[in-house]
Amino acid sequence: MTLTYGCPESDLVHYTCHRTDRVPNLDGRLTGPAWEASPRSPRFVDLVTGTPGFLETRMAALWDDACLYIGYWVEEPDVEARLTERDSFIWTENDVELFIAGPDAYYEFQINALGTVYEVFYIWQDSHRKGGFFDRPEFDLHARKVDVLGGFQDASRHGRHPRGKRWAFMDWDCPGLRTAVHVDGTLNDGRDIDRGWTVEIAIPWTSLEPLAQGRALPPREGDVWRMDFSRFEALRSCGFRVQPDPGWALNRHGVYDSHIPECFSFVHFTEQGPG
Repeated sequence: MTLTYGCPESDLVHYTCHRTDRVPNLDGRLTGPAWEASPRSPRFVDLVTGTPGFLETRMAALWDDACLYIGYWVEEPDVEARLTERDSFIWTENDVELFIAGPDAYYEFQINALGTVYEVFYIWQDSHRKGGFFDRPEFDLHARKVDVLGGFQDASRHGRHPRGKRWAFMDWDCPGLRTAVHVDGTLNDGRDIDRGWTVEIAIPWTSLEPLAQGRALPPREGDVWRMDFSRFEALRSCGFRVQPDPGWALNRHGVYDSHIPECFSFVHFTEQGPG
């Protein structure tokens, strides 16, 4: 059994992303011919143990020449979201998340049920050098809002990532990003039982050039990208917030941390349509 950093390779999910000739509506409802034909993922599992999440979460993905499309179906009996300012700390609420990895960088996206977006672009410090691929204005360490990500949230048990630290570009916004959210229930009203919420995302391929690093955009038949699809739940019981927040992903990471590209799922691109 091949061991990736953080989880065995046998635990990683392989998802086939089909080409579509029907552009999704981008209304957040995930209805229409494109999404109805697209295969949904397995149920998300506990980020650490791999046991199925007690609330259902699934994703689906499609692509065409213009964009990568991602959809999330989120079961939620009490849909809540309070943060409205872009790049607020969305992970402190209920959210869904998307990570897309390249050879030397990765992109983090989060969204809550109000449609508030949080984004960060991470570059491994060993690949950011003068005259290198990331030596460009949008990744200028002196001109941009930059933080440092060191390693695991659970570093006491699992140590630091062997590749080291990452530059976190906190003010990077994915050019052309479009999102939509639909709530099936009553937002921020605990007096009734909601069904949940759905999320629709469209990411232009041109925006992913810093992650492609020379790979074809849009992808070619058989190309494989690494992506992580996850959800975090701000759970409260008897007046107390459960810590840590339950985290579910398409496959387990073996540690309470989303920032492990070696544990991201495999997304296989095909020119064939769904079905």
